Amino acid sequence: MTPKRYDASSVRQLAALVEEVAPRDPARWDARARVLGGGGVMVQVSRQRADQLWMVVGMLDRAVGRDEMPARASRSAAQLFTWAALRPFWELAAAGELRAVGVVGRPLPLATQRVVLDCLHILARLAVPGKRVRLPVLPQAGVKETLPQKSLAALYRGMVDLAGSSTVEWEGAGLRFEDRARVLAMVAVLVDAAPRSGEMAAMRLDDLAGGEVAVRVRRRQQKAASNRAEEIAAVAEVHPSTVRAVLGGQLERMSEATRQRVLSAAAEVGPAPEVEWFELREGSRVAVRRWLEVRQQLVDQVPLTGGRTALWVSLVPSKAGPAGIPLGAEGLREGYARGVRALNWVMAGQHGWEPLPTTMEQVRRSVTAVPLEELPG
Repeated sequence: MTPKRYDASSVRQLAALVEEVAPRDPARWDARARVLGGGGVMVQVSRQRADQLWMVVGMLDRAVGRDEMPARASRSAAQLFTWAALRPFWELAAAGELRAVGVVGRPLPLATQRVVLDCLHILARLAVPGKRVRLPVLPQAGVKETLPQKSLAALYRGMVDLAGSSTVEWEGAGLRFEDRARVLAMVAVLVDAAPRSGEMAAMRLDDLAGGEVAVRVRRRQQKAASNRAEEIAAVAEVHPSTVRAVLGGQLERMSEATRQRVLSAAAEVGPAPEVEWFELREGSRVAVRRWLEVRQQLVDQVPLTGGRTALWVSLVPSKAGPAGIPLGAEGLREGYARGVRALNWVMAGQHGWEPLPTTMEQVRRSVTAVPLEELPG
């Protein structure tokens, strides 16, 4: 395979380094050198990442020699990774001025910018190994706003009214009795206990105290630190996504100072309790009891030998199985979103009602749930 000829000496040097870890010759692919990956582990790049690395090499080739770039950026690969070169390169790249295909000048989507930035991390380690390189920073994805307390209060009042109704007067609007019972019980538990979707999906019947006066939230201890990302972020004064990146081993995405600050904050916050109990208000108990009646009817129709203890079960047959089987976290989120969309349609125009977010996480972050100090009797 004839290699591409690059005009600048710096890009030719960088291409020679990339050829070692992402060879374009198929015969050399299996013997490619390893690169430093997340968590400090040496890995071989995938074919997709190899294509992306060569894409960025091409972008650097198109950038060198432009008026915005310093003249010395053409001399050596190391000069490409000075801030004087990276800053104008990033501005040109993000603006879409370095595209090889497509409309030049059309800004790169944020996802593509992240790919370019990931490749720059790898290329910097090849070109200037062991040296800390200042790289561009992408804006953090915006966090969806939480609900104001008055909206939560209106939500709870509406939920109590709907849960206390024994009729199915809204079935014609697309909110079946079973859908209504389940989504209202989900909202009840979410508003009173603020569990995450995975924690809610793991709930069993014995996670309800007698009389449905309280609900138990079980946490997996090995994931407790990441489950407290918001608390750790507040202590470390960083974005929660930065906390998750550090705790997830994506160490190449931030400075050592940031990493140490996050780890220190995580140690200060400590692990989340393995089990917490939360009181259910009277209206919530009504909603949960009505769901338990529906749930029992569904489960009784399924010839299961096990799995009958799950609190949340499916309403209709699917690829996963018949109605009445346990819901996983994804199925629970989908069921919640579908029920809330119908609930919003039904409640439109009701006094004090504002559309409820269809993502559980947005509601959960709006709730301040205080665990019980003593276990319910």
